[in-house]
Amino acid sequence: MSTAKKEYKRITTKTLVDMKKRGEKISMLTAYDYTMAKIVDGSGIDVILVGDSASNVMAGHETTLPITLDQMIYHAASVVRAIERSLVVVDLPFGSYQSDPKEALRSAIRIMKESGAHAVKMEGGREIKESIKRILNAGIPVMGHLGLTPQSIYKFGTYTVRAKEDEEAEKLVEDALLLEKAGCFAIVIEKIPAKLAKRIAEKLTIPIIGIGAGNGVDGQVLVTHDMIGMTHEFNPRFLRRYLDLYSEMTNAFSQYSKDIKSGDFPSDSEQY
Repeated sequence: MSTAKKEYKRITTKTLVDMKKRGEKISMLTAYDYTMAKIVDGSGIDVILVGDSASNVMAGHETTLPITLDQMIYHAASVVRAIERSLVVVDLPFGSYQSDPKEALRSAIRIMKESGAHAVKMEGGREIKESIKRILNAGIPVMGHLGLTPQSIYKFGTYTVRAKEDEEAEKLVEDALLLEKAGCFAIVIEKIPAKLAKRIAEKLTIPIIGIGAGNGVDGQVLVTHDMIGMTHEFNPRFLRRYLDLYSEMTNAFSQYSKDIKSGDFPSDSEQY
């Protein structure tokens, strides 16, 4: 397969499938507000995920569970107003789709109509198959999410690597095939052994986006605030920090305070 990069004016779900066929890797980052989304989109990132990780990053919750559908719509609408190129995918939050396919469809429609996003993302496999089908039948693109599924953290009881045992690994492969057959355009696979992730990526025709799943998949996703070092206490093996903004911003804020207290700011050239 060719690995030559092609320029795309606007990323669509079809673009991602074509990228996999070409052997071109897919880049994906999170954003939850207009300013950050503007920067991420302008940097040439292919997919922006408005993740329910906003529950942790923006609101300070311990898990992703507390964030509401209304809050996800607010974040998504802010992101959509900023983008010109990236595909915007929005997480359906916990409780908005798991138990009732009709409720799942209503939630997905609200996200699409009220935010202008391009697709939704849902955690789970066979157990949410009917919800996925109902949403897809309405013409709404769905990205799947398997492996470590943070919305099920109290079921798992841990954030450790999933699918290390054969039984769970085979179920994950089956769920991935089921999601592809159902019509999902891509799947995020989180925190599973690299060999298993590579096996799934080679088996499926739709893109597999990894986070903590090795480099044998079709693309990668990270939480932006983690990879630019705005957060500093979260240090999983899969996270590469490209900046240390926590230190940079702390130093800048501290210097600002010192300049005010010393009378250095504002200077003569900084006033009217």
